[in-house]
Amino acid sequence: MMNTAVDRQLALDLLYQMLRIRRFQEKCVELYSLGKIRGFLHLYIGEEAVAVGAIRALTPDDAIVATYREHGQALVRGTPMSSLMAELYGKAGGCARGRGGSMHFFDASRRFYGGLAIVGGGLPVAVGLALADKLQGLSRVTACFFGDGAVAEGEFHESLNLASLWKLPVLFLCENNLYAMGTALARHQAQTDIAQKAKGYNISSEAVDGMDVLAVLDATRRAAEVVRSNGRPYFLEYRTYRFRAHSMYDPELYRSKEEVEQWKERDPIAIFEGRMREWKCLTSDDLAKMEETIAAELDEAIAFAEASPWEPVEDLTKDVYTERT
Repeated sequence: MMNTAVDRQLALDLLYQMLRIRRFQEKCVELYSLGKIRGFLHLYIGEEAVAVGAIRALTPDDAIVATYREHGQALVRGTPMSSLMAELYGKAGGCARGRGGSMHFFDASRRFYGGLAIVGGGLPVAVGLALADKLQGLSRVTACFFGDGAVAEGEFHESLNLASLWKLPVLFLCENNLYAMGTALARHQAQTDIAQKAKGYNISSEAVDGMDVLAVLDATRRAAEVVRSNGRPYFLEYRTYRFRAHSMYDPELYRSKEEVEQWKERDPIAIFEGRMREWKCLTSDDLAKMEETIAAELDEAIAFAEASPWEPVEDLTKDVYTERT
């Protein structure tokens, strides 16, 4: 039972952040359909509890490495929605000056190092960041998000092995949504209990209900404290589900509509909202204010993206070639 002001404020913030991600993603679908956003677009709808709960457990000094489905993480980390929307538009006002698009959000000022499009590509990057922190004697955690599909990649095993061998402060966070693109988990992994794989590299691990934001927050807090205190890696498997197809181009022929609808009954936002009403720490007015605030932020973000200029042609080779000296 939540009965303190702090608990109520925490619950309100968690719900607000999940709603903010959901509405942002829904607006992205509309803008994609209008041709405003082009290229690949991987939506986070259904997985909001993971980004919100996990990042709430980290500090601003901790690093984050994410996948191409990183919109939720970037929003929770604090990168302005306007900057993210402009990046989706491919505009110069975007967080990567419009060069990265949907799959390559980046914000070094907030220690958000991607947005990496290569499956499993963020794992060795995270190990490198953690190694740098260790060599400098810094007490920081590098949180690395990746999907279940990355478990089939060689760098998954190499990264876990080196992190354990070198005792590096990496928090490995597997967002297991049961499908590697269109391949079901049981079709690409003989051992579907992904948390168990970390133990083969002498890394402590546990599985978490990724549809429960409080469970995610609690597990990630505990795991981050362990990493920070002993400098060794830790592994969490968030068992979650995406309600939309792999990407906007995906015909989604690999799973049934019935399966998706069953998972939607565990919608992390709806479930948490219901729990808050039971705890009597959420009113209809609270919810209306959240929606109003988010809608206004979305309008401002779209206006910013529309008004933002394209990067000039003269900058085509900027940051690509080094000037001769």
